[in-house]
Amino acid sequence: MIRTLIFTSALILLATGASAQPADNVAAANKAALREPAANGFVHAVQVYPFADGVLYRLYTMPGRISDIALQPGETLTSVAAGDTVRWTVGDTTSGSGDAKRTHILVKPFSVGLSTNLIISTDRRVYRIQLASRATSAMPAISWTYPADELLAWQRQREASEAAKPVSASVAIEQLNFNYRISGDRPPWLPLRAFDDGRKTWIEFPPSISVGEAPPLFVLGDKGEAQLVNYRVSGRYYVVDRLFGSAELRLGGKKQKIVRITRRERGI
Repeated sequence: MIRTLIFTSALILLATGASAQPADNVAAANKAALREPAANGFVHAVQVYPFADGVLYRLYTMPGRISDIALQPGETLTSVAAGDTVRWTVGDTTSGSGDAKRTHILVKPFSVGLSTNLIISTDRRVYRIQLASRATSAMPAISWTYPADELLAWQRQREASEAAKPVSASVAIEQLNFNYRISGDRPPWLPLRAFDDGRKTWIEFPPSISVGEAPPLFVLGDKGEAQLVNYRVSGRYYVVDRLFGSAELRLGGKKQKIVRITRRERGI
């Protein structure tokens, strides 16, 4: 009988522990994801959070005061859903115009001691707000910075800056020789032209070269043998730190595409 009771009690404890564990996991995850206002996060009266997907952002409110949730300029509101729509007033408005137009979600509690959540969906992201009402010290407004957007903008600016750089520096324009013949197959990456300045050779490709696989360059020896040559890629150009009489661009397996580039003497 005692063994039966012990066994039954053990089963009950296991069952209770198993049912409580998911709830504990949820509570722990929510606590870890919650971002509270920080002293160094305020810009005047606005708490500015760095945005990250899945984070819960705290907004403290109070009766008789409206708190503003300011979205990113240019962001389009899709929907707003509140967990408690009876004891909270939720509305929206906009400020600015054109690219600077900004959506504001306005919230106000009816009494002290309330808590609920707010989910804001836009054309760019989803915001998850944890609302709480207190007797004093309401937060007038919250907004966000967007590190991922800033990183993408920086990367695009860097790429544009790299693309705007000259292919080579200290090139004597009057020394350029464009007397090259391009023959062979006509793949999408067929070079537009080749030229040199007496020391280096440039091969210019169409913009489509950045989409597919780029062909390797081989210099042809005196007996027609193909030899790999060192070159660097600068935007749409191959830059070879030497001159050559003939070279070939080759790409593919059984149906290999071959384009020959031949340097001709000036005047020919």
